[in-house]
Amino acid sequence: MKQKSPGPCYFVIFGATGNLATDKLLPALYHLEAAGRIHEELRFIALARRDWSQDDWRMHLERVLRDRLGESFDVDPCARLGSRFEYVSGDYNDPTAYANLMEALSRPRAGTCENIIFYLAIRPPDFLEVVTQLHKTGFSGSFARHRIVVEKPFGEDIDSAKALNIRLHKHFTEEQIFRIDHYLGKETVQNLLVFRFANTLIEPVWNRNYIDHVQITVAEDKGIGNRAAYFDQAGALRDMVQNHLMQLLTVVAMEPPAMLDADALRDEKVKVLRSIRPIPMRAIGTHALRAQYGPGTVAGKSVPGYQDEPGVSEQSTTETYVAAKFYIDNWRWRGVPFYLRTGKRMAQSMSAISIRFRHPPQQLFRETPLENIEPNWIVLSLQPHESMHMELHAKQPGLEMNTRVVKLMASFREEDGKLLDAYETLLLDVIEGDRSLFLRFDEVEWAWRVVDPILRHWAKETEFIHSYPAGSWGPGEAARLFDSEDQDWRNTI
Repeated sequence: MKQKSPGPCYFVIFGATGNLATDKLLPALYHLEAAGRIHEELRFIALARRDWSQDDWRMHLERVLRDRLGESFDVDPCARLGSRFEYVSGDYNDPTAYANLMEALSRPRAGTCENIIFYLAIRPPDFLEVVTQLHKTGFSGSFARHRIVVEKPFGEDIDSAKALNIRLHKHFTEEQIFRIDHYLGKETVQNLLVFRFANTLIEPVWNRNYIDHVQITVAEDKGIGNRAAYFDQAGALRDMVQNHLMQLLTVVAMEPPAMLDADALRDEKVKVLRSIRPIPMRAIGTHALRAQYGPGTVAGKSVPGYQDEPGVSEQSTTETYVAAKFYIDNWRWRGVPFYLRTGKRMAQSMSAISIRFRHPPQQLFRETPLENIEPNWIVLSLQPHESMHMELHAKQPGLEMNTRVVKLMASFREEDGKLLDAYETLLLDVIEGDRSLFLRFDEVEWAWRVVDPILRHWAKETEFIHSYPAGSWGPGEAARLFDSEDQDWRNTI
């Protein structure tokens, strides 16, 4: 990839000791350092509230990486990464912290520093204060090449998303804002573009004439952990559907872009979102269902229900599970249902895009053992492993007309081949200034337009929510979303 502007000289992480930095950013940076993918001149600044010395930070960094990486941890890349870091202590609401940050960024170094990345690995309510303080300190303006990276959720609904965007644009241009959705950095999602648009075998059947329906599932076997303060306010619809699942839907459904650049890709994704049929308020119940996990067993261990989690109200009706059905009213997809599903404390952690094809138009095999032959599928797995395969039927050897399902693998890599993690991919893109896998605001806005009617409807229903036992695949009531009796949730990859 070509750099869009001179490479950054500093990478500042706000919230460097928080969950996001600990679980995602620091391990990703370690792997990039180990692979030699970070320019030798790039330096990092960790900014957090803890009153730590530089040695405290380096010990924390090594402890985090040892814990997260296990046997793959190597002290040499950890030491190299640690030598790039400087720790700055301060509160995001305190102007003194930004004065200390400015002092750290003003250290003598070769050349001038015109490009700084500010990664906001903090709670969304703190975004505006940080952006305002960065502006006051002199790091904003259209003249600057500085980049600001913000994590989801981008707003709490369409109105708050618009307000946040206006405030961000007050100090930073759209080209400087990188709205990150790590699902777009996954290898399978990027490979889907090649799979669809580089193969004449696939693209002609990727439409309503051949595809019966599409399922997108993001299931987790974990609960909310220590995120109750955030999750009980957000819920699964805001936390997962509005961003991750909607982005996966757009990649599946988009038209081929005129060229493979950032704006052309995002133009086609916005067209998909604008074509999603609005759900009338009276029809919410037939298009979306929410539920909350109760006590159950996961991986052989008893786990509490959502309302028994620390920090969660006993009367909470926040959804930990969402199933929804959408239609895309355009030439390619008219009449094809897209079923989206996400949940916590499910039977297993699994993320997949499953495309089911229609039955053959002629029942050639009736009055044979193949009378009720299963349909073909294309399955794209994002988790626990990344792969793509097609399921076809082949005759079993023997005298009778029986079949077996044959899986044709559509992606291949050596068993010991190393794929970039989604965050590693996206961090490299931020450093290189490539915005192809980041969200433009109109994508965010139209995604909110899709889910906003559901949010408003559920906000009025505060006395009842469906439940499902932890360790299951969700409530049985979710089956009511399907358009026909032969459709059902696919729980396997």
